[in-house]
Amino acid sequence: MRQKLSNSKRWVIKIGSALLTNDGQGLDSNAIAGWTEQIATLRKQGKEVILVSSGAVAEGMTRLGWTKRPHALHELQAAAAVGQMGLVQTYESCFKKHGIHTAQILLTHDDLSNRKRYLNARSTLRSLLDLGIIPIINENDTVATDEIRFGDNDTLAALVANLVEADILVILTDQNGLYTEDPRNNPDATLVSEGKASDPELHKMARPSAGTLGRGGMSTKITAAQRAARSGTSTLITSGRTDQALLRAAKGENLGTLLLPDSEPMAARKQWLAGHLKVSGKLYLDDGAVKVLKTSGKSLLPVGVTSVTGNFMRGEMVACLASDGTEIARGLSNYNVIEAAKIMGKASSEIEAILGYVDEPELIHRDNLIIL
Repeated sequence: MRQKLSNSKRWVIKIGSALLTNDGQGLDSNAIAGWTEQIATLRKQGKEVILVSSGAVAEGMTRLGWTKRPHALHELQAAAAVGQMGLVQTYESCFKKHGIHTAQILLTHDDLSNRKRYLNARSTLRSLLDLGIIPIINENDTVATDEIRFGDNDTLAALVANLVEADILVILTDQNGLYTEDPRNNPDATLVSEGKASDPELHKMARPSAGTLGRGGMSTKITAAQRAARSGTSTLITSGRTDQALLRAAKGENLGTLLLPDSEPMAARKQWLAGHLKVSGKLYLDDGAVKVLKTSGKSLLPVGVTSVTGNFMRGEMVACLASDGTEIARGLSNYNVIEAAKIMGKASSEIEAILGYVDEPELIHRDNLIIL
């Protein structure tokens, strides 16, 4: 399967804060120059590359003389605004030496949860790739709030991989890959060379805590691989400090941990639905409705809903939960929370009599529903 990497045309490469800033010592210009040189070589090999880069907040902290990552949102946003300048300048100058133009794209989760903006982002990225330009993507930390942020750039990279239907997502980190246990605590821990992204055992191996600079950890990288798999994208987690890691991976060398998708790629609209990280409400379903959704691929009717919570409008994302609280699906509601509460448990033929009108016979149409 490693040889498959050499045939992968569209790459999304994510580089973490610890690598970019040399563990908080300011931007590591030499390391960035090394990665850009490798990416330039990949380009000559006919590969398309999108770069998802952390480091803005960490670089801003260095410029501001801060030794600890702040918790206050306005301070994080200020650090991101300051650091983004240095980050982009460094990339631009490094890629310019190879005659490659770059483009900066800052995204929030709100950009990708809105269908129109999602499609616009996809068109922009595809146009940039067609023009031979390398997009450099980061979360827009300057304006993002807790409600609309991705949470970490591993998640952002996975959603970008879905957005452009990448062949491979490469997550460069300060670890060699996923180990069976934390190698810092257990010298007998072994590197997981290859696996299926959907394997539930992977999260048990991953260390959940994050570093000082970044928000992610190995667990977020496993989750990112699972998200990327929705579009048929394989994920390679490997050390960015390994000499020529990108070029060696492109040759099929056995580096890091390769996690493969084990199901058919979702349709583009379903990928967009699955990429929603936030929900505005919850619908609790009876056992019959749960079974129908899981096995029949049908729409959710109001008769199968037993309880409604949250504060959602028509067209907003809601979670569908079994009676024990397990989330089984997500979808866009055809009715707001007040309307949904009135028609829950009722037959679709009763909607007009209850509300005085009827928009749709389904609470969530199957085209706007994703099974988890």
